[in-house]
Amino acid sequence: MPSLGRLHLITDTRPGRDPLAVMRAALPVARAELVVQVRVTDDATDREAYDLARRAVALCAPYGAMCLVNDRLHVALAVGAAGGHVGADDLPVAAARRVLGPTAVLGATARAPGPAAEAVAGGASYLGVGPCHATDTKAGLPDPIGPAGVRAVAAAVAVPVIAIGGVTAAAVPALRAAGAYGVAVVGALSTAADPARATADLLGALTC
Repeated sequence: MPSLGRLHLITDTRPGRDPLAVMRAALPVARAELVVQVRVTDDATDREAYDLARRAVALCAPYGAMCLVNDRLHVALAVGAAGGHVGADDLPVAAARRVLGPTAVLGATARAPGPAAEAVAGGASYLGVGPCHATDTKAGLPDPIGPAGVRAVAAAVAVPVIAIGGVTAAAVPALRAAGAYGVAVVGALSTAADPARATADLLGALTC
């Protein structure tokens, strides 16, 4: 697997957000430490997902940053993304691995040691673990697991654990201490007044 960046930016395509502008601000700061995960709302068309992912791949390339596509693995293949990410309600991890092939990066969502180990056995390259803290970015999420939940998963697997859900720069040290390799954010960058500065703050917390 290519080297995995520690800061994962999940695109926020809700009304009033500009994911491409956030990418343009974050990429020069984070460069190869940034992983852009293209996630669109459930009602978005495949063409809309394709157009955003294609532009994201192009933006990432000059910085050596990795671009993944959430859920819509056919879009990931169509735009030449580095891989994809599947959630609990998406394709099973082993099926997603067959779709993407043996060398692609494949992330999977988990919140407990058992499912985490199963995802890794199915071919997951890394795990998105959470929600760690309360968040309103995505509806219908289960209760937060906190740093203790991250620690339990990290102790059960040998792949990188990316903590997600209500992550801020202030929350990063506790998550790193719990065994998180990195963090994934949506609102921490998409709602920031200065996304470049917010990126620098997150990176600083990840590397201190």
